Amino acid sequence: MNELQEFSNGLIKLPVQVTENGDIQFNAEQAAIGLGLIQSKNKKIYVRWETVSKYLSQKVGKNDFITEPQFYKLAIKANNETAEKFQDWVTSEVLPTIRKHGAYMTPEKIEEALLNPDTIINLAKQLKSEREGRLIAEQQVNELQPKATYYDRVLADKSLVTISIIAKDYGMSGRALNKKLHDLGVIYKQGNTWLLYAKYQLTGWTHSDTTIVKRKDGTEKAVLNTKWTQKGRLGLYELLKQESILPLIEQDKTA
Repeated sequence: MNELQEFSNGLIKLPVQVTENGDIQFNAEQAAIGLGLIQSKNKKIYVRWETVSKYLSQKVGKNDFITEPQFYKLAIKANNETAEKFQDWVTSEVLPTIRKHGAYMTPEKIEEALLNPDTIINLAKQLKSEREGRLIAEQQVNELQPKATYYDRVLADKSLVTISIIAKDYGMSGRALNKKLHDLGVIYKQGNTWLLYAKYQLTGWTHSDTTIVKRKDGTEKAVLNTKWTQKGRLGLYELLKQESILPLIEQDKTA
């Protein structure tokens, strides 16, 4: 049976449970609120469950509990001052409080340990497993950091961008990236303008507008310009990743 504790940080009450295996889990709703993954409507606060589920790659709801590695993953993805302060509180107060005895010891567990020597052995194994799990979680956090940074950088920018701007993320020229996207069946050239193939036309990846430019002879002509939305930028990220093409921020610096 899981043991439940509740920790308070201002208006946030964070239920935390420790499983029989010694794993620490956090209430998903309160964790999301603490990390700022919320929206306000009619003066009420709602968790952005779609975003939370996307970040964790699984559907998560109000009454669910998330693991310690999942909590760190959300904290990285949130990437805001609120999330940073909340994570500091969890790591400096909540987790040390739970672990201060080296294991989560309820009164029943203490009595059992006194009566049964095997319990001490099991607790030692549990502590070793917990330590290994924490090291794995820390490694996962480090592995996730580059991707989260790139995602957050893109999501924080609401403007339209040219292909040359996106290409710089990959250390490429705009011409080289256009050629690659053409080879992948994403865009084709009509006149001097690159357009999406039908397969991608309803994705919302691009936005086209027309500008009027003057010719040398003084006459004017309309020029169609294609720019990429941030949704399109992330769409290209996922597509290029399947081709093992990563942005500079995620490329292995030791290679």
